[in-house]
Amino acid sequence: MTAAPVHLAGERLMLDPAGAAYWPAGGLLAVSDLHLEKGSSFARHGVLLPPWDTKATLDRLVLLIRHWSPQVVVALGDSFHDAAGHGRLPPVEAARLRSVASALRLVWVRGNHDPGPPDGLGGESMEILRAGPLTFRHQAVRSAAPGEICGHHHPKATISARGGQVSRPCFVADACRLMLPAFGAYAGGLDVSDPAIAALFPRGGGMFLLGRHRLFSFTLASVRR
Repeated sequence: MTAAPVHLAGERLMLDPAGAAYWPAGGLLAVSDLHLEKGSSFARHGVLLPPWDTKATLDRLVLLIRHWSPQVVVALGDSFHDAAGHGRLPPVEAARLRSVASALRLVWVRGNHDPGPPDGLGGESMEILRAGPLTFRHQAVRSAAPGEICGHHHPKATISARGGQVSRPCFVADACRLMLPAFGAYAGGLDVSDPAIAALFPRGGGMFLLGRHRLFSFTLASVRR
């Protein structure tokens, strides 16, 4: 896969086509909105989905860790689909997360779906992680200083392509912040033209659509309706 570099608050970040951001100077890999155990959450309410979302999501995360060899992994909130999700983890997947936490620094940034720390999985739980000039949080703050890295909105964009349109998750970036796409296998998306996202990028910016092996760069102005 070919990662794309962006600069934020004077720092160089690498955007991975899998939907993660790597900060080389900090040895830090950031992912957002894993929504682990979303399938089992839906099943509890009578909506049956294949129960493999957690495994698929963690498979991808482990591959990224092997590729980038980070010292720190930051999960930017909504790592679990609900507050009890960590308790429904299959034992083998819980063991994988404990193994990650024992091998490096694992930070669980709290989100609106998972406001409490995940018990028994290791790592650190916090509202915000500040590292150098960068601030890692779940939901963007409009008044944030440059250097904010966030998730929450699950950004996606639709572009015209040969024979129709293509809709893909994407990164969104400007001089102030970087918004990550949702990393979870069952996570949906919100179009970048939605006011909830557009209001956070009032002066425009760039977006990077996820492809199989690379990212595709567009301006926000090119897709806003």
